[in-house]
Amino acid sequence: MHVVVNAAQSVDGKLATRRREQLRISGAEDFDRVDRVRAAADAVLVGVGTVIADDPHLTLDEEDRRVERLRNGRPGNPARVVVDSTGRTPTDARILDDAATTYLLVSPATPPERREALEAAGAEVVVVGGGGKGGTGSESEAEGESDEGHVDLGAGIDALAERGIDRLMVEGGGEVIYSCFAAEAVDELHVYVGSMVIGGRDAPTLADGEGFTDAFPRLDLVGTERLDDGIVLSYEVGDGES
Repeated sequence: MHVVVNAAQSVDGKLATRRREQLRISGAEDFDRVDRVRAAADAVLVGVGTVIADDPHLTLDEEDRRVERLRNGRPGNPARVVVDSTGRTPTDARILDDAATTYLLVSPATPPERREALEAAGAEVVVVGGGGKGGTGSESEAEGESDEGHVDLGAGIDALAERGIDRLMVEGGGEVIYSCFAAEAVDELHVYVGSMVIGGRDAPTLADGEGFTDAFPRLDLVGTERLDDGIVLSYEVGDGES
């Protein structure tokens, strides 16, 4: 599977304020770029924190792009994926409507009745064991769960591949992006850097989680593009570590 991470951050590397509220960092030109990247993907992935904070729809904005996908024998919108260790996605979330298939990656710790409620709301629930490399443990540890309560994101990506997902776009948040890098699953990284400073030691960054200490993912800068009042930095992710 080819995994593309896309994010917008401030000059000081923040995705949002310390209140973790939705914040407009880029503008119309970058929104169109993101829509174009979505249109090329088979699925778009976010963490449950993003769903709870922003209630995103994660569908295409441009009708022409939906029509082009349909002409090519693909669904009008890419599938949507939520990494949700304990099934916290609200059953009335916009992401569970019928605009596209929605996969929820949950851990075995999610109660069967909660899985049934989410499936009744429109989700396809995929149970993924935890504790492996790339597990989204930070969110769960804050809730006092054991390793079995975490989604192993590497295994989750494998499960999506088995369902025909060949190109995955990851839109955050910081915990999920870190887990993708920890699982060595990322092929491309695109970062829009907006001309603003947010600050705050508790504000989310591009890659949160435990963080790397000895070996770090190797990035090769392959492109820059000025959009709106910022710049898009495009990287390919190398096979080795630095």
